Amino acid sequence: MQTQRRFAIAVLRTSAAAGAAAAVGLIVLPAMAQSPAGIASVTAAGAEPQLVQEGFVFTEGPLGTADGGLYFSDIRPNRIYRLEPNGKIALVREQTNGANGLALTRDGDLLAAEGDGKRISKRSRDGTLATVTEGIAGKPFLAPNDLILDAKGGMYITDPGPRPVVPGRIAYVYYLPAGAKEPIVIDDQIARPNGLTLTRDGRTLIVDDTLGPAVYAYDVQPDGSVKNKRVFAQLRDIPEGKDSGADGMALDREDRVYITTVAGVQVFDAAGKYLGTIKVARQPANAAFSGPDKRVLYITAREGLYRLDMLAQGPDRIGK
Repeated sequence: MQTQRRFAIAVLRTSAAAGAAAAVGLIVLPAMAQSPAGIASVTAAGAEPQLVQEGFVFTEGPLGTADGGLYFSDIRPNRIYRLEPNGKIALVREQTNGANGLALTRDGDLLAAEGDGKRISKRSRDGTLATVTEGIAGKPFLAPNDLILDAKGGMYITDPGPRPVVPGRIAYVYYLPAGAKEPIVIDDQIARPNGLTLTRDGRTLIVDDTLGPAVYAYDVQPDGSVKNKRVFAQLRDIPEGKDSGADGMALDREDRVYITTVAGVQVFDAAGKYLGTIKVARQPANAAFSGPDKRVLYITAREGLYRLDMLAQGPDRIGK
């Protein structure tokens, strides 16, 4: 990674609360060649991820916007950026307390899972910051990682805790009902829950485990609780003795699931059948659809932000 080409980011700082603070030129370079055949109905033959920009530290939390833009976080420098439809990158917020996963409300407010802040925060369109939840009274969050909203405004949250992993430490998957301040534990039996998504009909929650190869599915109940936990898929090509590195997820309009792992972005159909892997020059951490008609898959991968033109189309809903 250290030998990768780096590009300077020209930054014009204003206050984070004011909205935008940095402008970065769009750079598009080829990354790593894919299988010549592509993945049927997902990627075209010979399609390759393109490097949009590097020079970050640890990119995460990609989140498509209605205009084809993209929010994403850079965890360690405590920043959230927005890739504008015109290709410029603007600094939206600083001092983000390790913000990782991002989501958008129907009102356009930006939610962030703050790992260091141990909370879910909300940044209103005028730049005002507020705390949505800090966990359960007497049992605060360890280090929330990712989140996704359901159609009712409820929120699913993963809380794997900070690194390094502590043997025996319990990690959590939560559901926060719309308007509530304290979430409900819906699973505490995944070693390190990380990425999550909901199927387009909202009836199935999918959660992965950074340590192991199993990806889990749950039936969502009318009150947001879940039942019938089961293995949805098994990740492929994990080196012996290594963690799966399963991280953020994306979903497309056919309910195919895209899971970032140590081996690349692994793609599964709606039934959990493995379809193929999108290789990236750096280990990917998360992915999201955006761009015109949601036909671009953006991939955050360590120091870089990548894009891949797709045959598949992102889901017809706000954000991910």
